[in-house]
Amino acid sequence: MTLEPDADYYDLGTYHRQVDTPSPQAQVWFDRGLVWAYAFNHDEAVRCFEQALALDQDLAIARWGIAYSVGPNYNKAWDAFDPVDLAASLARARMELTLARNGRTTPAELGLIDALSRRFPTDDPDDAEALAAGHCAYADAMTELAEAYPDDIDVQTLTADALVNVTAWALWDISTGEPAPGSRVVEATRILDAALATEAGRAHPGLLHIYIHTMEMSAHPETALPAADLLRGLVPDAGHLQHMPTHLDVLCGDYRSAVESNLAAVAADRKFVEREGPLNFYSLYRAHDLHFVVYSAMFSGQSRMALEAADELAEQLTPELLSIESPPMADWLEAFVPLRTHVLVRFGRWDELIAQPLPADPQLYCTTTATLHYGKGVAHAAKGQLAQAQAERDAFSAAYETIPESRYLFNNTSRDILAVAAAMLDGEISYREGDFEAAFAHLRRAIELDDSLPYDEPWGWMQPTRHALGALLLEQDRAEEAAKVYEADLGLDPTLSRPCQHPGNLWSLHGYHECLRRLGRDAEANIIGRQLDLAKARADVPVKASCACAVEALSRG
Repeated sequence: MTLEPDADYYDLGTYHRQVDTPSPQAQVWFDRGLVWAYAFNHDEAVRCFEQALALDQDLAIARWGIAYSVGPNYNKAWDAFDPVDLAASLARARMELTLARNGRTTPAELGLIDALSRRFPTDDPDDAEALAAGHCAYADAMTELAEAYPDDIDVQTLTADALVNVTAWALWDISTGEPAPGSRVVEATRILDAALATEAGRAHPGLLHIYIHTMEMSAHPETALPAADLLRGLVPDAGHLQHMPTHLDVLCGDYRSAVESNLAAVAADRKFVEREGPLNFYSLYRAHDLHFVVYSAMFSGQSRMALEAADELAEQLTPELLSIESPPMADWLEAFVPLRTHVLVRFGRWDELIAQPLPADPQLYCTTTATLHYGKGVAHAAKGQLAQAQAERDAFSAAYETIPESRYLFNNTSRDILAVAAAMLDGEISYREGDFEAAFAHLRRAIELDDSLPYDEPWGWMQPTRHALGALLLEQDRAEEAAKVYEADLGLDPTLSRPCQHPGNLWSLHGYHECLRRLGRDAEANIIGRQLDLAKARADVPVKASCACAVEALSRG
C-alpha cells in the first residue's frame, strides 16, 4: 500500500543515514527502509524505498535498497527461492541497479550500487553456478569498499553481511570451533569488532544483528552478549530485532531473557499484523518468535506460557496462509503447527496428547500428522498401553513417508527432525516392553541424530534427547551412566559441541542432582542443588525427573 509521508508509523528507533535528497520525507522513508532491511522485514523495506522514490525519483540509493531487499539474505539463500520468486527477484534487482546508475549518488552510494551488481551476475534464474559465484564476487567488492570507507558504519555492516552470506548458517565448524570450509567469518568478525569499538557501531541495529549471527555458532557465543544487550529495545517495533538477542540467551542458559525478549518481539509482530495482515513472508519471522517462546519456556518449566505460545502460533498458520504457493508457505511454515505436541510431551500431559485430533487435511499438514502420531505413541507407551503405542508407531511411519523433502523448520527438514522422533518412540516402546538394553540403544540413536542436525536456533528437536535417556537410566539405578549424560547436556564436560549444550537447564540440573546424591558426591550435589533451586523457581509444574516418561513409571512403582 502507499503510505502518506506524514503517516503515523512504527517506532523504529533513531537510526539515520544521511542521503543526498532535497526531500526531507524521502530521507525519512529511506531510513525506514534500511532499518527494515537490517531487521529482515524485506517486503516492508521495499515498500519504504518505493515511497522514497515516489518523493524523489532520482534517489538512486533507494533503488539500491530495493535490489538489496529482494535478493538473497542470511535466512533466504538463492536455493530457498521458488522459481517464480527467483525469476521476479532477479529481474527486479537487475532493473533497479541499472536505473540506479542514472540517478543521483554520492561516491559511497555508487560504490554500494556497483558492488551489489556483482551479486546478480546473470539474468538466467536457472544459472545456479553464476548466482552462487555472485556471493563471493559481492563479498570481494564490498571488502574493497570497506577499505575505502573505514568510518562508514553502514558500509562496514553491509560488508560483514556480504561475507557471512558466502556460507550462511555454516560459518563455524561446530565440532571444532574453527571456521567452516569456505567461510569468511574471520574477516567478518574483524570488521564487526572494529565497528563495535565505535559509538556509532554500538548503536547500529544492522551491525548488532549481524554480529549475533556471526558469533552464535562459534565456540564462545557469550562474547556477543554485550552486543545483544545493546540491541534489546533499540528498534521497538521491529519484532525480529527484538528477538535476535535470544539466539545467544538460549545458548548461554538465560531462558528467562529468551522468553522476555521474544514476548517483546511477539508484541511488535502483532502490531505489524494489525496493519499489514497475516498473508506475507514475514509470517515466517512471526512464527520464529513464538517458536522461541515455546522452546525457552519449556526449558524453564513454564508450561502455561509454552502452551499459550504454541496455540497462538498454530492459530496463525491457517490453511489460507499455508496454501500460498509462491513463496511455498507450507514448506516454510507447516512444521510449526504441531509445537503443542512437543510441549505436552515435555510436561507429561498424556491424556491430552492422546485426545489431540488429527488434521482434516493430512496432505497439507503432513508434518503435523506425523508429529501427532509420535506424541500419541509416546503417551500410550508412558501409560503402559503397548498395543496402542505400536499402532501409533505404525501410523507415524506411514505419515512420515508422505512428507516431502521440501518441508523445513528453518534450517532442518521435517524428515530429519522426525527421524529423531522415530528413534525416541522406538526407545519409549522398548522400555515399556521391559527390553531396557534395546530401549537405551534406540535412545542413544536418537541422541546421535539429534546432535547431528544442522545448526539452528532454536535447535531442530524441541526436547533434548538426553533428558529421556538420563531419566530412564536413573530409573534403572544406573546413576553413573546417567550422570555422564547430564554432564554432557549441561556442558560440564567437553563431550558436546557448544550449540548442543544446554547450560543451566532445569531438567538436566534435576537429573544430575539426583545422580550426585545417589553416588554420594554430596559436595557437588550441594552446588548443583543451589543452581537447581534457582532454575525451578519460575517453573509452574513440579519437576520429578528430567523427562516425564520416567515419572509415570515411578508412580506405578
